[in-house]
Amino acid sequence: MTVVDLENVTFAYGEQPAVRDVSLTVAEGDFLGLIGPNGSGKTTLLQLMLGLRSPDSGSIELFGEPVSSFEDGERIGYVSQQATSGGGSMPVTVREVVTMGRFAHAGHGRLTNTDHAAVDDALETVGITDLADRQINALSGGQRQRAYIARALASEADLLALDEPTVGVDAESRDAFYQLLESLNADGITIILIEHDIGVVTDRASRIACINTDLYHHGDTESFVESDALTEAYGASGQVVHHHH
Repeated sequence: MTVVDLENVTFAYGEQPAVRDVSLTVAEGDFLGLIGPNGSGKTTLLQLMLGLRSPDSGSIELFGEPVSSFEDGERIGYVSQQATSGGGSMPVTVREVVTMGRFAHAGHGRLTNTDHAAVDDALETVGITDLADRQINALSGGQRQRAYIARALASEADLLALDEPTVGVDAESRDAFYQLLESLNADGITIILIEHDIGVVTDRASRIACINTDLYHHGDTESFVESDALTEAYGASGQVVHHHH
């Protein structure tokens, strides 16, 4: 099944093109690494995929429906850059944040035992059961990012979209975080990850999309490493550094 399908998608901020004539598909079960230099249109492309922005031209489908009419929001877990950089001032606990993921299922009714069990399972899966009663804004960046992923898991999301989720997170927490993503992907969750560390992406992702306004590569990781896409998108300074764990 195709999760995301873009055909000839273009988007500009005023006169400045951010994404130009991009066509790509994300299949169910993919772990797609979305890379490119700063200002290359990565975040814009991800927001287009999720229906958070509308393309100037081209078409986008999400789970087989036009993204503009897609309403099944609980199928998507989106962790933006802002989500992990600060907890904000909302006085909510980790458990309350994760419980928000169940509201789409509960509708206007009360949360059931099934809902509370899903929250407990999500907290356990990402390893933050012991933090359930802590305030979200008291957590470290790495802990906070796990809380937002737990919220997506509680909602039973089929697609997890992450925009540079490890900014400001220490190396040990980052490694554990990527092991968590690999485990979730192995369980069948489709992942789209924007990450500035190219080595991490080539080690972890199964497919790579390399963009700098134009799409320079979309395919499996091995073909990306063997291609000239990195040099074309980044210039001569682009290189892959592998992180062996």
